[in-house]
Amino acid sequence: MNWQAAVETTVTGLGYDMVDCERTPGGLLRVYIDLMPPALGADGEALYITVEDCERVTRQLQYVLEVEGCAYERLEVSSPGLDRPLKKAADYLRFAGSEIELTLKLAFQGKKKYRGLLSAEGEGWRLVFNDGKADQALDFSLDEVRDARLVPVIDFKGRRAKPAAGPKGAANNAEVADNKVDGGLDQ
Repeated sequence: MNWQAAVETTVTGLGYDMVDCERTPGGLLRVYIDLMPPALGADGEALYITVEDCERVTRQLQYVLEVEGCAYERLEVSSPGLDRPLKKAADYLRFAGSEIELTLKLAFQGKKKYRGLLSAEGEGWRLVFNDGKADQALDFSLDEVRDARLVPVIDFKGRRAKPAAGPKGAANNAEVADNKVDGGLDQ
């Protein structure tokens, strides 16, 4: 078994999706893993790869690669990140409806790079984007794609607390508290 097959079999056997795997001339073996879809918790929120997931896969890969006799200097296992690459048809299907950045192998109407919403269209895929004037649609197949990545969605506010429902006077007290500046009321 070659090293790629060993890595993919191990990662999928542990219940993860292997997003990508690369090997550098210096002996670095880098593996990107993700949770299998649908990755939702009991409360309906999205789940993400954790350090413990990466550690679990690393420990198993170290064992498997030693048994298979695959030489490497260093092993890195990580999540694909916020700008996750789309490699397989299953990735495109999973993230249909999401905003992606797409780079084509050959230019279409003088452009290779596009950014828009991904959707499935028959046997192929469609990217709906705005060229500054109007919405446009670009139909493409996976053979025409050089690179495709999710557009990162970053929310620095974290979880938003829901306002507590209380007596009528509690809302008025909250409004007064919001009007304070440096401990005093706005004058």
